[in-house]
This record gives sequence, structure tokens and C-alpha cells, in this order.
Amino acid sequence: MAHRQKSTQRGRPSSSTGGAIPRVQLHAILPWGGVFPSNNPVYLPGGTGPSAFGLTDMELGVKLAIIKETKHIPQIGTFTMFEMPTGSYDKGLGVGKVWYKLPVWLQKNYGKWLFDGGGGYQVVPQANYRDFPYTGWLVKRELNERLELGAELFAHGREGFAAAQTGRSAMIDVGGYYHFKRNPNEQFLFCYGHSIAGQTENYAYAGMYWTWGGKDNDKKDTASNNWMQGPMNGFQ
Repeated sequence: MAHRQKSTQRGRPSSSTGGAIPRVQLHAILPWGGVFPSNNPVYLPGGTGPSAFGLTDMELGVKLAIIKETKHIPQIGTFTMFEMPTGSYDKGLGVGKVWYKLPVWLQKNYGKWLFDGGGGYQVVPQANYRDFPYTGWLVKRELNERLELGAELFAHGREGFAAAQTGRSAMIDVGGYYHFKRNPNEQFLFCYGHSIAGQTENYAYAGMYWTWGGKDNDKKDTASNNWMQGPMNGFQ
């Protein structure tokens, strides 16, 4: 059976905590997901097998701001992630071994606009998977206190025959998140993306996102503590 874990796993609903250590945020996801292979001969030897639904690989990460943002300098940091093999490898819901995401990124705010992006390398030490580079560049606009919209260009290398994305692909996605009035750290996420080059790829999602820590009574400080939490960025 070909295993079809979507290894980039961008923009999933998650929980995180921050504020205990300056410029450090902890990140954890215990996701549920599904695999629905096309069984199309065009994608052989990948894209075959039965459909499945259940717990997928758990994600643990540490966001570290190495250089703090100033008026003229962007914030620069890393977002190392460890993907734990909690999903069923036999059903294609998990990779079956610990795998890693190693990105470096930068972020700059200009009024109600936010620009961020960077690149990274994904290490997947499993048969029929490949290590590969990826990059993502995001522009986001705050429309009001509750609604933010953005668009991203994201690209990745070949991920291997066992992954959902067997070939290289570049795509554009658009989406945003809505902050609830009574709790700004509770957000509704939505996004849709489609490939513009390389292997055909598209995705869509809607979900809830929660953050803890930081100064809830200061919107600017809360946003700083929750950097790289946006729904479109290619590093989640």
C-alpha cells in the first residue's frame, strides 16, 4: 500500500502557548485527518489505496525569534518542528517514524500590513519518502479588529512516492482568520489554495485556532507573542 501522509500539513488548527520565555513560543498539534487517494493511474505508484480517517502524526515545535523586529529590520527566527509517529502507518495516516521541519523565516509589519516568509528543509527518514526544500511568502492585511485576510505563494520539492505530493509544486492560496469578540485568542481559520506550476495540487480547510499566554490586554504584544500563527503560512 502506498502511504499518503500530507507531509507539509500547512495551516491546521492548533494549540500553542507562549510568554514564559521572551521571544519563545511552544507549539503543539494533535490532529485528525483523512486520506482519500484518487487511484488515478496518472499518479502511479503514488495516489493508490483505500480511504482512511483518524489520528495523524502529532506535531511539536518551538518558535524562536532570534532577531527582534525594529522600525527598519524584520524579525528573523526559526520554527523547528518534530512530527511524532502517532498516526497509523499501515493506513497511510502517518509516516511511521519521527520526522522534522527546519525553517528559517522573517517577518515585517507596516501598519495594518504584514509580510513574512522564508524557506526550510524537511527531513523524513522513512522508505519511499524524500527530504526536500520548501518556501513560502505571505502578505496579510488587517481589515478590522476581528478580520484579517491574506495570500501566500508556497512551493515545495518532491516528497516521495509515499507522500500525497509526489512531485514538485508551486501554489497560491488565499484565506484569513476571524477573531472572536469575547476572546481575541480564539480564531476561526479558512483557506483555499491551488497549484500554478508543477504537480496539480489543491486544498481547502476551515478550523478553530486557540493561543495562550502573552498580554491579552495589549493587542500589539499579543500579536508579537503569536508570530507565525497565520493560517496561510507554509511552515505549519
